[in-house]
Order: sequence, then structure tokens, then C-alpha cells
Amino acid sequence: MLAFRWAGTTMSLCDPRIESQSPEAALSSFGSGSEGLTREEAVRRRAEFGPNRVEAVTRIPLWRTFLREFSDFFALILWLAAGMAFVSEGANPGQGMAGLGFAIIGVILVNGCFSFWQAYRAEQALAALRQLLPQVAHVRRSGETLALNVEDLVPGDLVLLAEGDKVPADCRIVAAWGLRVNLATLTGESRPKARSAKADAAAGGNVLVARNLLLAGTLIVSGGCRAVVYATGMRTEFGRIAHLTQTVGAAESPLQREIRRVSHLVALLALGLGLVFFLIGDWIGLPFWANAMFAIGIIVANVPEGLLPTVTLALALATQRMARRNALVRHLPAVEALGSTTVILTDKTGTLTRNSMAVRELYVAGAHHLAAPRWPRGADLRLRSVARFCHALKFPGGQPSGDPMEIALWQFAGEIPEPGGRIGDMPFDAERRRMSVLMAEPGGGASLWCKGAPETVLPLCLSWLDGDAERPFDDAAWQAFRCAHEDMANRGLRVLALAWKPVAEVAGADESGLRLCGLIGLEDPPRPDVREAVTRCHEAGLRVIMVTGDHPRTAVALAREVDLIRTPAPVVLNGEEVRKMSPAALQLALDAPEILFARVTAEQKMVIVQALQRKGEIVAVTGDGVNDAPALKTADIGIAMGRSGTDVAREAADIVLLDDHFATIVNAVEEGRTVFENIRKFLTYILTSNIPEIVPYLAFVLFRIPLPLTVIQILAVDLGTDILPALALGAERPHPDIMRLPPRPRQERLLSWPLLARAYLFLGPLEAFGAMMVFFHVLGAGGWSPGQQLAVADPLYLRGTTACLLAIVLTQMANVFVCRHPLLPTWRFPLLSNPLLLLGLVVEALLLLALVYTPWGNLLFGTVPLAGSAWLYAMPFGLLLLVAEEMRKGIVRGRQGAPLPRS
Repeated sequence: MLAFRWAGTTMSLCDPRIESQSPEAALSSFGSGSEGLTREEAVRRRAEFGPNRVEAVTRIPLWRTFLREFSDFFALILWLAAGMAFVSEGANPGQGMAGLGFAIIGVILVNGCFSFWQAYRAEQALAALRQLLPQVAHVRRSGETLALNVEDLVPGDLVLLAEGDKVPADCRIVAAWGLRVNLATLTGESRPKARSAKADAAAGGNVLVARNLLLAGTLIVSGGCRAVVYATGMRTEFGRIAHLTQTVGAAESPLQREIRRVSHLVALLALGLGLVFFLIGDWIGLPFWANAMFAIGIIVANVPEGLLPTVTLALALATQRMARRNALVRHLPAVEALGSTTVILTDKTGTLTRNSMAVRELYVAGAHHLAAPRWPRGADLRLRSVARFCHALKFPGGQPSGDPMEIALWQFAGEIPEPGGRIGDMPFDAERRRMSVLMAEPGGGASLWCKGAPETVLPLCLSWLDGDAERPFDDAAWQAFRCAHEDMANRGLRVLALAWKPVAEVAGADESGLRLCGLIGLEDPPRPDVREAVTRCHEAGLRVIMVTGDHPRTAVALAREVDLIRTPAPVVLNGEEVRKMSPAALQLALDAPEILFARVTAEQKMVIVQALQRKGEIVAVTGDGVNDAPALKTADIGIAMGRSGTDVAREAADIVLLDDHFATIVNAVEEGRTVFENIRKFLTYILTSNIPEIVPYLAFVLFRIPLPLTVIQILAVDLGTDILPALALGAERPHPDIMRLPPRPRQERLLSWPLLARAYLFLGPLEAFGAMMVFFHVLGAGGWSPGQQLAVADPLYLRGTTACLLAIVLTQMANVFVCRHPLLPTWRFPLLSNPLLLLGLVVEALLLLALVYTPWGNLLFGTVPLAGSAWLYAMPFGLLLLVAEEMRKGIVRGRQGAPLPRS
């Protein structure tokens, strides 16, 4: 059996960086050796350093988070109104104020629960991090090999690792054989890295590039080693990223900020109006408790109690639509936030690419060939034989397991009869950068198959294969293969040289005198629909920036292939450059029209996110590895891969792509943009009803008429009849041209002046006019005259308030049609295009009938059955609103000349 022997280099014991020390010095510095720690010393260190696990940071208990939802400014206004109602009931019993107080408390509870649902963050990242680490490790202690729980590992332990093992702690290799490690979970780079025990002073303290260090959570893909543990638990690189993930606060989404702003604005308006009109009532001599009831009515009428539940339910419906398009939403506000995104920071491996190596191109017989078509079996038999048999793969269950690059070569080669058994090998290592195997031939002798980096294999070749002929490996051949190598590498391919030679004597066989079969270029290919998705992002005004742990040349090649960059000279920054840049310099660098980042760490990716946010961008970040988790939490919207992503990335993200397709992000952006427009539609709808709820109280105070609408009836509208139609507006389908519009400006408000003017100065007054006309019509028909006061229980008064309620609901049923778009006519939106709208109107009508004609509706809401004449008198006012709003839309369209403005 041929074997490659490692030869270490002794470094000074006083060098503080463990990667710069020799293996012997590294063991000695931790008081360990070839026999490992003694059991007694291991127990002592366990007590000193603690368990090898990721610890949780102190968090606010869920019960405190829940209670906080009932003490925000929005809730405090309603608590004040409820308190006033109970005080009024105590001082003036029998006026129904106690029922009103309980109803307002019910509203507070509903809003608080929905707000808690929105704010709740299912912090499972810690559990996911623990699952990524192995549960058992093989350790040498007191000269014996033991299987220990990983939590019992301590600095100085000598661990034994083999292919397929996950690294349990940060370790310094002291002996290795053919060792390669997949660092994708920490660095995002898909290519396995060779590791050895040799001292690495060139690493400069960077543990991610040191060739003799193994980091917790990474995977051994081939070979094996002995390594000494130098960091455990939260002191590991893995633990540091876990700490970042736990301590980074989740960013508040644009919708959350806008809802908070709207809530504060409306609540202040309600409180201010209530106070002002209380003072007016006192000035005109209104009795104190009647005045208090009036103030409560003004507050309740101005607070849109159904806003938060309706927003939440609309977002929930949007999440269902997005789930059908393979985007799973974990945090509801992220739905709309994605629609306001201006920049997408995308990882390369597993996001834009398939996260699996594949043979892309060949250079054989002096020419380039694509690897897709299968050649005649004899034409490349030697090349394919090297690809098929020169590997360190294992085959559990008949399927290849090991280095993805070797699996790709094995699959590319196809079925080839094995000439004989393997009789020796020279494993791959970081120094030689190649591997060789000896295979017995059936007729005697053997063949040596070799693959590796071209710069290490080409100097060993004496000839090259031109079909069945051999050509001398002269200067011209050297130049041709070197140019082919550079050309393939510049296009982002990982290039390997494959060579072969017959061996007459196995003893003493070496790798000299090889016959070059050709070059193979491998890549992690892009997903088939990525290019189209990137194009849609450009059309939608979205900036897409690649941030990867891979090599800059590989990143640029892929970015060009998927049309991510189009100019000849994009700005390419590596992680080290980002680390040295000041925050201001990084922000200025991001002004470049096309920029991408390569070789970045977890912290650097997070810094890039923060720099974009300081520039006023709304940032969505995609990722799949542990290294992506801090950036996913820092971003406005974190998007994780559902299939290839780690649990850590998925738990840190707001949205999980179930199919891992970058194109799904664009679909989700479309849904998010639609959600914002739909929220504006139902915000217009529910704010419109505030005016017909306020006007009766103003008339009650200013004109000394009976109160046309009670507070409990206001709640019946806001939390009863209005909810489902408003929700139906939130379920409107995306407009066909919505992805051709640029991203919404960051400063654009949800509650804009055009929206307020339309709701409060046009639609609302039309509804208020209809409600008051119907109220006076019913009272006049019953013999009421101006100046006459009516008792609360008077049947005529009850018919009047019921009629006022009826008129508001009927005009709101007409209002839902005109609110489907602020400028396009109602007939452009067929009713059946939104089945929920039809259902909402039916339910609203049934609720209205229940309020008016059922005993429990009469009892709870102070209503009485109405004659058909009241309905006939109220209905034309809904038609009036519909016609007036369509006329306004037509006038505005004519002035603007724009068929599709924003909502």
C-alpha cells in the first residue's frame, strides 16, 4: 500500500497562535500528548471551562412580551375609554356604560393577541445549532479511546475524526491522512478544503483559512485525523456566530413601523378630539355624564379597532398565497416588507447555484468540449477511467459518499468495467494537491491513475493523449494546456488534470512519467431559472448583489452567467477589504452600479447589510448556512433555503423558500407589493366609516338632537360588519403590471395625504350624509320634532339609531367596490375575480339582518326591527356614493392621463 507521509515543522512554543505552532508544541501548550489528557485532569477542566455547548443569552420572558402588547399607546387610549365607561356607569347606572366598558376591553384583548402574534419570534436557532453539532466524539484519555458525549470535551482533549464525522469543537490537527473538510456551514464555500497538521504561519490568525485547524460544525468529507481541542462551547467560531445570531435584534419591518405610526397618529387624534369636544360640551352646558359619554364616543369612533386584526388576517391570507408559490412565511410582517425591498443580497452556493458539483467542460485532444453529450466509449476511456477510479469515495448502500467533486467525476465517467482491485494509493493533501491510485490489470501489471491541480500534475507528464496517439509534452503542449487551464479558471470552473501511466513493477511505483489524458472543468452550476429571475428583478427596479464565501473569480464568472453583472469592470470586494474599510468608505463603495463581495465572513456579511440600511435601503438577504444566520436576522427580510439550508438559517429567517429557487423570491416580492397596495385599500375602507361615526356625536352636542349612534353600535361596525369586506380587499390579486413599477420609496407613507383626503373628506362625508338623512327620516316619520328629547329606551329613538346603523353598513357595502382601486373604475374588477369579496358582502348582509331582526342583536346593540320603508330610503345613498366616487376617479384620470397610478 502506497502512502503519503506527513512531515511537520517545529515552531516556537512561545508563538501565541496555535496554527503557527508545530503539532508537538500545540499538544504541549495544552498539557496533552499522544495519550491524551488524564481522566482526572479532564474532570478538572470540565469544571473550569464548562460544557461544550452553545449557551443561550438572557431573553425577555414570553409572558412579559405578551403583557407589553397591552400597554402600548394604542392600547392605553382604549384603556382610558374603558375606564371612563366604568366610572360613568358607577356614577350614572342604567345607561349601558358597563357593557361598553367590557366591549372595549374585549377589543384591547383582541388587538393585543394579534399584535403578540405579529411580534412573536420563534427563537429555535439555539436548538438548531445544538443539533448541528455531533452528540458523541471519540477521544483519547489516559491512553484509551473513549466514546464521550460532546458536552464533556475540554481544551486539550485529543479527538479522533474520520470521514463523515462532524467536528465537535475547534481543534488543531496533529496528524492527518488525506483529510478534506467541507466548511460551507461556516464560510458558504462549497469546495472542500484540504487540511494537514503542518504549521501555518501564513494564516495570520484567521481561523477560517488556517490549513491545520478544524472548526466546530464542519464536516469531514474524506480522510481522517487526530486533533487537539483548543476551544469549546461559546469560545468556538461556531459559538461566536451563535452569539451573534442570538444577540442581533430582529429589524422592524416597514409595515410594522407604518402600523405603529398610524396607530399613534390615529390614537392621538382620537384622544385630542375627545378632549376638545368634552371641553366644548362643558362650555355649552352639557351634563357631565352625558358629556363623558360623548367624549368616549368620539374616542371610540376615531380609533379603528379593527385595523390590527384586519392587517394581521390579510397578511395571513397573503402567506397562504405565498405558500402555494413555495415561499413559507415565518413572520407575518415580512410579507409586506419583502414588497418594499430595494436590495437583495444573495448568497451564491445553494441559492443561485444547485450546491452540487458537476463536470461542465473538458479539454482533451487539444480542443475544448462541453461535457453534456456522451462521447463514444473508446474516445475518452482513459480520461473517464481516471475520473471513475481515482477517488476516496465510500459506497454505503451502493451510493457514492464523500467529496462532492469526486462524486461529480464518478458520475460523469459513467459505467466502466473495473480492471482489477485497488492495490495502493497516495491520498490527496494540501502540499501535493493531487492523489493517485494503483489498480491491478487483468493481464498482469498495474495502472496508476492520477488527478489533481494542473500546476502539480502537468510537470509530471512526459506525453499527452491525442485520441489513441501519444504526443510529446513539449513547450507547445505545455503552453496549450496552460492557456486552456487559465481560460477555464477565468470562467469560474475548478480545473483538474487527469493523467495515467502503466506500471510494470508495483514496488517503488511513483507519479513520474505520466501521460496526460486531459483537463476537466467542474462547477457548481446555476439553477436553470435564475437568469430569468434576475432579469425580473432588474425590471422591477430591484438591485441584486452577490455576497459569497467563494473565490472572487468564481463569483464573477457565475454573476456574468446569470446576468447579475453586465458591465466589463464591476467592483469586486473581498472580505479582508471589507474588514479594513471604515463604515463611510463601505457606504460609498456601495454606490457602484455593479458590485459583488467574495470571501466574506459572517460578521462582514452583517456589516454589508447594515451599511445598506444606513443608505436607506430595505434589504432582503438570502442564505442557507450557519454563517448566514446573523445577516438574516439583521436584514429587513431574511430569506432561507428550505431544502439545502441549515436549521439555523431557516430559524433565523423571516421567509423560507420551499423549493430553493431564486425565482420564488421574485414571486414573493410580487405578493409583498400587492399586500401593501391591498392594505391601503382596506385602510381607506375602514377609515371612511370613522366620519359617519363621528358626525352623529358632533350633531348630538352642537345641535342638541338625540344621539344618532351609540358607542356599542360603532363597535358593531368596526369589529363586526366591516371586518370581512375589509379582509376581502386584502385578498385582491396582484395587478399584472405591479412588477414593472420601481420599488416603493422608503419615505412613502402607508397613511398618505391622498388616502386621508379620499376617506375623510369625500367618501366619509357622503356616508355621514346618508346616515343622518336616514336617521332624521325615521324620527320624522315617527312624529319627532327638532328640540324634542327622547329617552334611551324610547322605541322611536331605538328605531332612529338602528336606521343610522343600517345606512352606514349599506353605504360601506357600496364603498367596498370603489375601494378596489383608487383610480380605476369598478367595472374593471369583476366580482368573481375575488370570491372572498362576494362572501364578505353576503356575511355583512347577514350580520346586519342579525343585528336588526334577532332578539340577541337587539339586546346587545340596542337595535329594533325596522320596516321595509327604512331600507328603501337608505339604499339610494349607497348608489350615490358609488356614482360620486366613479365621477371623481374619472376626473382624476383625465387630469393625470395615467391608467395605472399607485394606490
